[in-house]
Amino acid sequence: MIAVRVLVFGAGVGLALWTVLSAIRTTVLPRSAQVAISRWVFSFLRRVFELAIRRTDDFVRRDRVMALYAPISLLALPLVWLLLIGLAYALMFWAIDTESFAQAMALSGSSLTTLGFVSKETAAERLLAFTEAGWGLILVALMITFLPSIYSVFSRREAQVAMLEVRAGDPPSAVEMLLRHHRIGWLDDIDGTWLDWERWFAELEESHTTFPILPFFRSPQPQRSWVTASGTVLDTAALYMSCLEGIRIGPAGVCIRSGFLALRRLADFFGIEFDADPAPDDPISISRAEFDAAWDQMAAASLPLKTDRDQAWRDFAGWRVNYDTVLLALAQITMAPFAVWSSDRSGPSHQRPRVRRFGRRLHSSEHDPDRT
Repeated sequence: MIAVRVLVFGAGVGLALWTVLSAIRTTVLPRSAQVAISRWVFSFLRRVFELAIRRTDDFVRRDRVMALYAPISLLALPLVWLLLIGLAYALMFWAIDTESFAQAMALSGSSLTTLGFVSKETAAERLLAFTEAGWGLILVALMITFLPSIYSVFSRREAQVAMLEVRAGDPPSAVEMLLRHHRIGWLDDIDGTWLDWERWFAELEESHTTFPILPFFRSPQPQRSWVTASGTVLDTAALYMSCLEGIRIGPAGVCIRSGFLALRRLADFFGIEFDADPAPDDPISISRAEFDAAWDQMAAASLPLKTDRDQAWRDFAGWRVNYDTVLLALAQITMAPFAVWSSDRSGPSHQRPRVRRFGRRLHSSEHDPDRT
């Protein structure tokens, strides 16, 4: 019996340490980390929310329901931590000779909540009670400081996304963004826009891998999304460099590189498979016909287009291939609203990665062989 109690005590210590370490890695560690408890909580609640929207095709309703997913998941996480700490200490209380496990659970709950409704009779019980109360307060304090950090990053992300509606339309479009800059005479001064979005992508990578629930916080307006904003800006920069004559490619090129690296880091975190070194002529989800339609729109608006349309298409495809797969996969797992050339890539004509289960590795579908 003594050996069993020693093993149970060790299991309790191990569970407590594992829970506390998980909380620290989730709230304090300034880098991305795969935390099992967080992943299980987020995955379980994701399945619950997917069941809630399974029978509706109304995006507004789906968006309204899914808007609650990230906040509820975030609030559920400390509750799970506290329950695990309570269970861990109940095991330890029972192991040091508490009469029954029910009594050990009551003693643990009394200590964790610092209510003291169960008396501690021995020095060992008092020592465990003090440490459990301390861990409970620390976990609550960590969550109190964690929430403002989450919402501060969210606010900065959404401010840039909201400004894109003025520049790229609703829903956002890469062609529309170039046309609006041309109409108001800002096309020659667009370099500042690329640099602003370069910084935005850098912060996106750091914050959305450090706080993995952040990608699922939906925008205040249902038609907005950080994913479709990313795709719009990257496509605009790709069209700008591949199609327009007499422009500087440096700032736009840096913006695209910053963008696809950020999206790839997120894809890595969520287990999305992609080609890290694609060839410039690899297939993309944008067809030549769609590119030609965009070219015709820009030509009709008298943008300074290059003379070789075929080379422009090859250049555009060479940029797009760097972020095509990861953009579409992120649009899918976040249930992004409609936007051209990103969340609209579905069906037999526009193959996209399919999500079998949240938190599992995604497998990219084959591209349509007729697309070039």
